[in-house]
This record gives sequence, structure tokens and C-alpha cells, in this order.
Amino acid sequence: MSFDLSHAQKPSIFRRIAAFLYDLLLLIAVLMVAVGLVVVPYGVITGEELHKHHLLLERIYLLLVACGFYVYFWTHGGQTLGMKAWRLKVIAQDGTAVSFNAAVKRFFWSILSLLPAGLGLWWSLFNRQGLAWHDSKSNTRVVLLPKDA
Repeated sequence: MSFDLSHAQKPSIFRRIAAFLYDLLLLIAVLMVAVGLVVVPYGVITGEELHKHHLLLERIYLLLVACGFYVYFWTHGGQTLGMKAWRLKVIAQDGTAVSFNAAVKRFFWSILSLLPAGLGLWWSLFNRQGLAWHDSKSNTRVVLLPKDA
């Protein structure tokens, strides 16, 4: 199914941030469950807490869980829960659904985009198409859906 780009409206940066913050609440809950699935069994089996050398593995694991969270939603309907609430949708530049590879690229580029004080996201204010760095690098875009959608 393809999205009609002729009717595509670019969302405001504040709408994008609001959707991100909404998703962050859900993501924190998912990450808490993910930590519990590792830390609790480890503590029961060994009787101790995670060692410092396990922290890097834990961080990589949590990064992969967060990646899986976003990639799943972006590739299955193009919307996270926050994006649904704020009527946003991620699509490919040609209007089609986001592929798995594009979603993974988008996730990792979005981290880089947000690191320097969100500079990559603020870039969308100056881009004619309203694209942030991670949109451009992953050949995706965020569109504002009409109210009746």
C-alpha cells in the first residue's frame, strides 16, 4: 500500500517531540521488563548482582531491545503508539511502507541525530521537506495524517 505524497503534510517539530516523549514512557516500561528478564534469573541462579563487566553487555542488550521496539512498529503500520496519538506516520521517501533495513538505519541514525542536543531533529526546521538527519539517511519521512485517518 502506498501513501499519496501529494497530500503529505510535514508535522511540526513539537508534534514529533511530543510523540517521542509519549513513546519514551512506553519504551521505559519495555526496558524495565527486559532488564527484569535478565537480572532476576541471574540473581536467582548466582545469588549475586551483575558484575561491572556485564554492564556493557546489558547496555548492548537494551539498545537492541529499543531497536526492536521501534523497528517492529515502523515496519508494521509505520506508527508507534505515540505516533498514533499525534497522527504521525513513518513512510519511505517513495510513499511505500518502511522496510526492515530502512527502519534499522533510521533507528541508529536517530540516536546520532539526537546526541548533539537534538541537532539532527532541529535540522527539520531548515529542510524544505521537513526531514531530520535520520529521515534523510534512512530514506524515510514522517508525515502528518489527516484527522479522519
